[in-house]
Amino acid sequence: MNNSQFDKIKNGKGFIAALDQSGGSTPKALAEYGVPEDSYSGEDEMFDRVHQMRTRIITSPAFDSDHILGTILFEQTMDREIKGKYTAEYLADNGIVPFLKVDKGLAEQENGVQLMKPIHDLDDTLSRANERKIFGTKMRSVIHEPNPSGIKEVVDQQFEIGKQILSYDLVPIIEPEVNIHSENKEKSEEILRDEILKNLNELSADQNVMLKLSIPTNANTYKELIEHPRVVRVVALSGGYSRDEANEKLKENHGLIASFSRALAADLNANQSDEEFNQALKSAVDSIYDASVNKK
Repeated sequence: MNNSQFDKIKNGKGFIAALDQSGGSTPKALAEYGVPEDSYSGEDEMFDRVHQMRTRIITSPAFDSDHILGTILFEQTMDREIKGKYTAEYLADNGIVPFLKVDKGLAEQENGVQLMKPIHDLDDTLSRANERKIFGTKMRSVIHEPNPSGIKEVVDQQFEIGKQILSYDLVPIIEPEVNIHSENKEKSEEILRDEILKNLNELSADQNVMLKLSIPTNANTYKELIEHPRVVRVVALSGGYSRDEANEKLKENHGLIASFSRALAADLNANQSDEEFNQALKSAVDSIYDASVNKK
């Protein structure tokens, strides 16, 4: 593991950019970026277009290591190049720590939650991540209801796979998202916090994880997790909130930093000039950085 990258993620000021929309969500992400589905044909062309979008973001002067600690990549992005270097290498050379999304999407809802689908080729992916100089990984489940057994299942699955990831000397980002529209969201968050704490307390001194969580309804619900010795950093997803709303909620939570995806790219458009694009991205980056660093 790269110790300077570990120190940057643990102690650095800034946030983590999530650029990991995958197969199912790619057409929507492209459409929001101003690239309609009828402007490309087939999956290969779609992924070419999304890589162009990500390259434009990553190479923008607004996307800098003073504001951005790390970036979460989609698997295909890891195997593609930016300016003649593999994406993770390009990011690392520019002082930004690369992460990789490793889950294969969500299973059907059961017991008020959606577990992750099986990740059959995980060992192969983790070996490639090591070759590509990836620092850590990310995997997402979703909680819809405060169902204790369902939430326990989500957290147990996350930590079980997390330990497999740790064995490759990678830092897993454990992401049990709580649906922001769910009833009793705060109840789900209390159950989730307690289940995560149980699992954290079972880790050994050399097993360190990150957490990616929905911004809690009650500010500082996750204080104990943020302060836990096995937790490198706790980051928040925007989860469907607008950027302004997500930023306001984030500011109320001490020690919590952003890992936004849609809220980061919301004002970017393929048809913008470079000047317009860079200015829109700079505005988004500055506001998310401010919410991550300056607390109420």
